[in-house]
Amino acid sequence: MNIPGPEPRSDGGAGAVAAAGGLHTYQLQLHAAYGPVVRFQLPGAGTAVSIADPVLLEATAHLDERPARLFAFLEPLCEAGNLQVIPAEEHAPWRQLLLSVLAGRPSHERHFAQFTALATALADRWAERAGRAPVALQKDLAALSLRMICGYALGGDVADPDAVIAAFEEVLTSRLEQPQGVPASDAQEGRAERAARAARAEAALARLRATVDEVIGAHHSGGRTDRSDLIGALVEAGERPARIRDTVMVTMLAAHHTTGVAVSWTLYLLGRHPEVAEKVAEELDRVLGERAVPDYADLRRLRYLEMTLKEAMRLYPPGPYGARETSEPLHLGDYEIPAGTTVFYPFWAVHMNPDYWPEPEKFLPERFTPEEVAKRPRLAHIPFGLGPRSCEGAALAMVEAELTLAVLLKRFRFRPVPGHEVTPVERFVLWAADDIRMDVSVRG
Repeated sequence: MNIPGPEPRSDGGAGAVAAAGGLHTYQLQLHAAYGPVVRFQLPGAGTAVSIADPVLLEATAHLDERPARLFAFLEPLCEAGNLQVIPAEEHAPWRQLLLSVLAGRPSHERHFAQFTALATALADRWAERAGRAPVALQKDLAALSLRMICGYALGGDVADPDAVIAAFEEVLTSRLEQPQGVPASDAQEGRAERAARAARAEAALARLRATVDEVIGAHHSGGRTDRSDLIGALVEAGERPARIRDTVMVTMLAAHHTTGVAVSWTLYLLGRHPEVAEKVAEELDRVLGERAVPDYADLRRLRYLEMTLKEAMRLYPPGPYGARETSEPLHLGDYEIPAGTTVFYPFWAVHMNPDYWPEPEKFLPERFTPEEVAKRPRLAHIPFGLGPRSCEGAALAMVEAELTLAVLLKRFRFRPVPGHEVTPVERFVLWAADDIRMDVSVRG
């Protein structure tokens, strides 16, 4: 391929990733050293090609296959085939079905009052703690997102969302953080730890499946087949029960992580930039007046709030990277990439590319005025991915996130807890190592 990149390592690149502090940080370093197209060892996938230039990304936007090995950790959640890597011919109609629900304005409007009630309930709980104890943004907002997705796409709620979140974390941790090797003297302890972890993961997976079955059962007992409800649409489309359960599981996983994480990073940035937070508050007061919550139509008028959310997702993309696989040779600028190559999408490196984002480390919502957006390539901002495998729930996530931010920022000011260090870490999404703890005060 003659693509620049570091020399191969005997450990498959795992040591380089660890030394950089994570794959997303490693990508920033690679592209700073070698340019917009880099060949590197991707642990678990051999050699990959990473692309951080949005113009060059256009040549890959048609790719509709994912490298199976990189998504194998999701297999325990699926019984009818890993939904992240199903073949393109099967994926296309399934995706269209999801988009007909998740991207549809009628379904957003139908559930908007429920979303508002859930966000308001969280705000009420935070109001009781205001001025007395910090809030853990990611924990609380992940739980809120899970409640929202259950109410919206699944036709029901869960009794204990914290337990469901913990179960998801247990399953994912067991798959994402497998021990890479145990010293001989600790071999017995290593085997015991792995066995215990596997047992916990199996128990957690059983709890998740039981919860999903309860949600599906509640939906069927209600007799609904509304196509603005995900399960109803899947049933009406004739999907088999195992595929319905798989879709529910993956939807719960994706939605409860990404939306809550995006809102939490936005509040974190606003807490560090009170001048931006004041602009958001002024817009909310102007659009909503004395009302504590927006209507669905109000979201279109909250332009600066939307710009702020997009800029936060540029700096802290909830999912920091993606991947595709070429099924035939691909011409990419001066390079030809062979068939069967893993193409890596380093969202964070794309979002920090100084050729398209001057002073990329700065938090500047004004980057997303229509005039500024028109100056950039369309793939310069890709928090939800790109092409036919991009996030089907992107439109829903934006509605949930903007509503939640509007409810919270109309009532509160947020400030970082003194001495609390916020460190981004890679898990399934871009998490914070010890959550994001903020002091909350009620706006006067």
